[in-house]
Amino acid sequence: MPSLWHPADVKHTEKLLAELIALSSVNPAFLPPRHPHAGEKSVAEFLASVAASAGLEVEFQKVLPGRLNLISRLQPRNKIRRTILLAPHLDTVVADSTQFIPQRKNGRLYGRGACDTKGSVAAMLAALCELAGAKSRPLETEIIFIGLVDEEHAQAGSRALAASGFKADLAIVGEPTKLQVVTAHKGCHWLQLETHGRAAHGATPHLGQNAVHTMARIVDALETDYAALLKRRKHKLLGAGTVNVGTICGGIQPNIVPDACLVEIDRRTLPGETENSVRQEIAALLRAKKLSATISSAKPASAPPLETDPKLPLVHSFLRSLKQGRPLGVDYFCDAAVLSAAGIPSVVFGPGDIAQAHTADEWISLAELERGKNLLLNFLKSLS
Repeated sequence: MPSLWHPADVKHTEKLLAELIALSSVNPAFLPPRHPHAGEKSVAEFLASVAASAGLEVEFQKVLPGRLNLISRLQPRNKIRRTILLAPHLDTVVADSTQFIPQRKNGRLYGRGACDTKGSVAAMLAALCELAGAKSRPLETEIIFIGLVDEEHAQAGSRALAASGFKADLAIVGEPTKLQVVTAHKGCHWLQLETHGRAAHGATPHLGQNAVHTMARIVDALETDYAALLKRRKHKLLGAGTVNVGTICGGIQPNIVPDACLVEIDRRTLPGETENSVRQEIAALLRAKKLSATISSAKPASAPPLETDPKLPLVHSFLRSLKQGRPLGVDYFCDAAVLSAAGIPSVVFGPGDIAQAHTADEWISLAELERGKNLLLNFLKSLS
């Protein structure tokens, strides 16, 4: 498509977002090798050119082969006293080709990533570019935009940044929050449970031990007794943790008693819960039911919950600048928890509604997009 973006006109956030939608950046984990829609490279390079044209310092951090975090810095006028991080992610989930053609209709911009999270990318970088050209550039606050890769799969981008020892005084992680500051989100642990039995001919099932039957009792216990237990423990912003049995696989053919069955579960956790504590809790439930299964992780890295103190000075200042009385909590997991675990106080904020994320007709309100950019700009201008 023809270029819609003019670096000298950073106020037109919509144009920047339209360019980003047109550049596919589907997470490679969801596509075949060398698929033309896979990877964040084209988006990162485009954003680097936009940032450089606005006078920002630009560098890349290698994360995975062909996949780089984009780091763009606005230096303060004087010595650096603190650092603010703007951290949206660049990857999206899968889409058909029509979703990479941005469509404007009834005050909305449609396309893959419009809401999750290229809207945040556009609002954050546009705000930073505008601030770079303003006379009110902060005196002692360094502001860094980091476009992170791989959030939709394994958060390799934020994990690489955290492992590098990167430090900041506040990270504003871009996700669709309807322009509300989020200080808590749930963790996400995927676990595998496997039952083992004894194979036998389907004509003589009494000679075998049916692993599927055992697993059926476990699934029932998880979805009833365990789910009820979780509902009794509530967090003031997040409510209760949840469990969902998402996949099940067992047996070879109807006339063989199955000797193995495997399920995968999604367990959304609250602050204070860990994967180890979840495993112990499920194991205790199975013992009480006189059931047996092996429990293992189905994810390579921990996905902990987020809980950031809203009374921290910069978090409080951000809330006050938005005239928001109290922070919110959300059910989904994102890069904020990874950065927080590395010692960077983190909140989640961005235009758009999570209800639109990953949908076939993903969209964002253009009025909210522009307002998000302005809210960020006003907060950044308020920093000394």
